[in-house]
Amino acid sequence: MNTAMKKDFKGNKQSLPSKPCAVCGRTMTWRKAWAKNWEFVLYCSDACRAKKSHKNMP
Repeated sequence: MNTAMKKDFKGNKQSLPSKPCAVCGRTMTWRKAWAKNWEFVLYCSDACRAKKSHKNMP
């Protein structure tokens, strides 16, 4: 890929869906890896996934 093509690429990330993390509230933007299960993605990271389990314990 030449440098002219890199400069012309603008991307389209603003049109991707996003939602907040269930633990920290950080905005998560849709990823291709999450395409099949986007409605079930709740946490932005493994750290937040681990925190949710401790949060629900008595």
